[in-house]
Amino acid sequence: MILVTVGTQLPFDRFVRIMDRLAPSLDEDVFAQTGRGSYRPVHMRAQQVVGPIEFERLIEQCSRIVSHAGIGTIVMAQKHRKPLILFPRLGALDEHRNDHQLATVRALRGRPGIHCANDEAELAALVGAPLPAPEPISDLPERDRLRRAVAGFIGEQHRLFDAKGSRLV
Repeated sequence: MILVTVGTQLPFDRFVRIMDRLAPSLDEDVFAQTGRGSYRPVHMRAQQVVGPIEFERLIEQCSRIVSHAGIGTIVMAQKHRKPLILFPRLGALDEHRNDHQLATVRALRGRPGIHCANDEAELAALVGAPLPAPEPISDLPERDRLRRAVAGFIGEQHRLFDAKGSRLV
């Protein structure tokens, strides 16, 4: 099953329409969390709102996730090692307040397990292609660097304060 999600904040009818057009040509069923948009899909199962427990269950079951460029979905895809295809909302089309999702896509393009599409043709090519699963998060060098940096910061803070929280230096 392919999981499509638009997040919970704003409608994203353009994206849902595109995925609905693509759904009949795909080798897998498609389930879409559509948000509160006005478009109702006819070629894929859909639900406006999905609770967090059900959403995580859907992520566990799916072969890939096709999503707006929302950080919550990005984190969940990495956590569950699911290939992720991002399709950013555009501020110019009033799909969001600004183009921060374009900036997110630019920053993440090329990372393992993350694929980005800017139009329907790119999305169609990615949705139908075999996509490898991303590396486990614990194997990513960024996480190890972050872990060491946080540990170093905590250690430094520990040396600056006594057990009661009073500053030593």
